[in-house]
Amino acid sequence: MIKSAGWIFTLLGAGHLLLAFALTAGTHATAWLGGELWMPEGTIAQMTPETGGFWMTLGSFGIPLLLLGQTVLWLHRNGITPPAFIAWTLGGWSVAAGLIFEPAPWIAVTVGAALLLAGARRAARS
Repeated sequence: MIKSAGWIFTLLGAGHLLLAFALTAGTHATAWLGGELWMPEGTIAQMTPETGGFWMTLGSFGIPLLLLGQTVLWLHRNGITPPAFIAWTLGGWSVAAGLIFEPAPWIAVTVGAALLLAGARRAARS
């Protein structure tokens, strides 16, 4: 269960990054590298397309989710059970975000969190 959760988080993080970069980087890379995000026009509530593209790629949770998935897999390979608070936190985040914003793959994060929690509880009983 823990291994499956790690792979779910890893694939979601990597998939998010690859898809977001494929959809936005070609259009906005010049603006990003030109420093246009340092002083964006408007407010965060009125994002420019370049700012939105940044928050979908480098500023997103894709990299931390990928890192978390790889950490869970590393812990599993080394016989260390990830703490249950990781599963609870990810589960709460994914449910709240899924209730606010759909369609998005929040259910996959929720499934990964449930698997991680089940695996942590199983390991604690052993």
